[in-house]
Amino acid sequence: MRKLVFASIYLLTTSLAYAETADPKPSDIDIPSPWKSEVEFGYQAHTGNSDSQSLNSRLAAEYVSGRHRTNAEWKFHMLYKDGVEDKHQSNYRAQSDYKLSPKTYLFGNFTGFESRYSAYFKDHTMSGGLGYQFTNTDKLLVEVEIGPGFRYQEPNLDEIKDDDIIFPDLVKEGIFRGNINIDWNVVNNLTMSLDVTSISGASNTRLDTNFTATNNITDDIALKLSYARQYHDRVPEGLSNADSIFSVNLLFIF
Repeated sequence: MRKLVFASIYLLTTSLAYAETADPKPSDIDIPSPWKSEVEFGYQAHTGNSDSQSLNSRLAAEYVSGRHRTNAEWKFHMLYKDGVEDKHQSNYRAQSDYKLSPKTYLFGNFTGFESRYSAYFKDHTMSGGLGYQFTNTDKLLVEVEIGPGFRYQEPNLDEIKDDDIIFPDLVKEGIFRGNINIDWNVVNNLTMSLDVTSISGASNTRLDTNFTATNNITDDIALKLSYARQYHDRVPEGLSNADSIFSVNLLFIF
């Protein structure tokens, strides 16, 4: 009996020692950071109702933890003509998502624009609704969002020009927002993205299309080509319904 007890203790201690050796400690596991951030600097060329060249910058961050995903973006654009500041504007966006199931999620979105010299002092949009991910892998992300919201636009009556797509009215209205987002990792160092957003209200319907191609130079530095197009279904007489922007940026990933 005594030999059987000693044998059992020996086997138990041996098994525990082996388990501690075989299983990696939590500190040995490389857990990806929930944070991802980007910084951009680049050159921008405007065509359509305006013709100018400028420098621009962008900051973006994303945090993913469990069912929650939060991301934010801030863009700053400054333009000088003949040594005089002609544009000074900020674009910002923030969104928070909560997963209801592997494919569906709730979202809340805020998009804003402020400027000193453009036709709008402020252009803010808030919306919320339901999102659905058709696929979400390291290779391909396809997601769609729909929901109601509210739009506030405050025109700058002193700065409205003949080439501005704007009517001199203070806008406070309900809107309906739809968004399609596609990220495709074509090869290891090349990613293509397409983002299409439609905001429809009584005053106007606007369709924003953004296409980007990002080529990784190193793990932390990439070259980013961007094409953005804005379409308004209602514009002042004599103006084009669409404006486009092409930019070449250097992207830093943290």
